[in-house]
Amino acid sequence: MKLPDSNPLPALDPAFPSEEPDFVVVDVETACARVSSICQIGIVGFREGREVFAYETLVDPCDEFSTFNIRIHGISPEHVAGKPNFGQIHAVIAGHLTGRVTVAHSGFDKGALAAACRIGGLDPIETTWLDSVRVAKRAWPQLASHRLNVLSRHLGLRHRHHDALSDARAAGMVIVRAMEETGIDLKGWMAKPDKSRKVPTAAAQGPLRGQRVAILGEARDGILAQFLAGEGARIVSGVGTTTTLLVVSARHSLGRWVTAEAQYRKAEDLRRAGGRIEILTEAELRTRLSGAGVPG
Repeated sequence: MKLPDSNPLPALDPAFPSEEPDFVVVDVETACARVSSICQIGIVGFREGREVFAYETLVDPCDEFSTFNIRIHGISPEHVAGKPNFGQIHAVIAGHLTGRVTVAHSGFDKGALAAACRIGGLDPIETTWLDSVRVAKRAWPQLASHRLNVLSRHLGLRHRHHDALSDARAAGMVIVRAMEETGIDLKGWMAKPDKSRKVPTAAAQGPLRGQRVAILGEARDGILAQFLAGEGARIVSGVGTTTTLLVVSARHSLGRWVTAEAQYRKAEDLRRAGGRIEILTEAELRTRLSGAGVPG
């Protein structure tokens, strides 16, 4: 039988969080390929980096169970016998999510809730969604995968994959740790990219004239990009066969994993294959430029 996720916090009334959360996290498990077939849901609230409430329940999906899904999460028809259906817990779920920032790891949970509401003829849940996969990719670009179990191992989180409450807790901690790692607060993660910002144009003259430069660890319109363009470099979107220089920003958050980042590995592969690309840190490049040296 599927056991509930171990919780060091005292049991809380699901309708009354102890404190108003900064954001909530939701995760669902489904009984079959139909995303509306929710058979478990977990919701966790976070405030100032700590958990302030947790809600979990098994759900009668009023649908069939596939052997594939049972193998994934371990929930079978016997486990949901006598449990509430989605319509019976809709008000509780809406009470937790409505008007708040709701985190989910990928768009699956958002789609599942919308489908369950639609199938049940229930009001859609009005909330503002934040995808923790997108956050994780920006916070830890060096990781080959941003699946929740991979992130949990990387961050040292206690986690039981495909348990809705445990998954919700882990996704919430991904947001907390990403804010700590990058210095970007929740408002910053929610902000839409400013598409009006443009890559700086290369100066007509300068020691980097003719160089096609990719930047690792900083935006293409950031401080380093402005400096390089002022020295004549053309800023490119990423490492390619025509890229001549990869510069690792002094403001990157990759730490010792910088060499495992995809763009860094690609540059090394091109260099080993005889390409003319060079890899320099920002400090190395600035030192070289101050001595009137030119890359390549």
